[in-house]
Amino acid sequence: MPLSIFGFQALWSPYLIGIIVCLIIVYFLVTVVWRKHFKVSESLKKSEVIYFLIGMITFYIIKGSPVDVTSLILFTMHMVQMVFLLFVLPIFIIMGIPWWIWKLIIEAPVVGKIFKYCTLPVVSVLVFTFTFSIYHIPSVFDTIKTDSTFHGLVTLVLFLSAFFMYWPLVNTVPGQPQMKGLYKIGYIIATAIAITPACAIIVFSKEPLYSTYTDGEMWLKAMALCVPVSTLSNISITISGPELFTNLSPISDQQMGGVLMKIMQEIILGTLLVIVFRQWWRDEHVNEEQITENALKEFQAKKREQQY
Repeated sequence: MPLSIFGFQALWSPYLIGIIVCLIIVYFLVTVVWRKHFKVSESLKKSEVIYFLIGMITFYIIKGSPVDVTSLILFTMHMVQMVFLLFVLPIFIIMGIPWWIWKLIIEAPVVGKIFKYCTLPVVSVLVFTFTFSIYHIPSVFDTIKTDSTFHGLVTLVLFLSAFFMYWPLVNTVPGQPQMKGLYKIGYIIATAIAITPACAIIVFSKEPLYSTYTDGEMWLKAMALCVPVSTLSNISITISGPELFTNLSPISDQQMGGVLMKIMQEIILGTLLVIVFRQWWRDEHVNEEQITENALKEFQAKKREQQY
């Protein structure tokens, strides 16, 4: 059965397009037109514009295009959606917004204290792992998927936890704590390991875990998250569940989703690991001669002191 049965509004989310266009307009107003009103500012870089626009496009694709509807039919697509929401989008948002705007936000009286604590490396990894794991507990997952308000709040919490997890790795804000190269490498490895148990439970389960992908009534409630109630009520007589849109069995779909989540997450974090390692290696070798020269001078100075 084709996805077009759900209608244009459900498949392409015109309201979200409007919201994203407004966000882009505000972004350019603040970073270009109103920049002179800030005490500290800097001209908008081309790379920042590219990162931000890619972030907005990514956000629309995963939450506004047919990908969103498909994620309610296939657990595999849901996991792909989560990969881009939690492991890709935060990077583009952090790198797309100029440092002076971030500095203004994170140094605000109340926000600053919360931000400082939430972006501590150990805290951020633990919070992200905890949030991600709790979200995928079957009873919690099904409850979230059948309540639009709860779903929106939890999605925001998940995204913020991923944002805080990435901040120590990619932020370039002056005055903010900067992790050294080797610490970043360990941090990335720890993050990859921390979420493995949640993915493993999904992959190695011998039966389907989530009722919103197996029970027709629960599935229809979940579909109401993005399909208008009027449309859903008209087609609910002709559709009974996600099995009408896919040949995958629920358990195969679930296992494929878990495997794909882990593989994609490893690719993303692995790419970051390579970038961080190369940067660390380059920095070490650029300063190698200076470090050796300073060490030699220090050794010679100590030797002269011992002689006298």
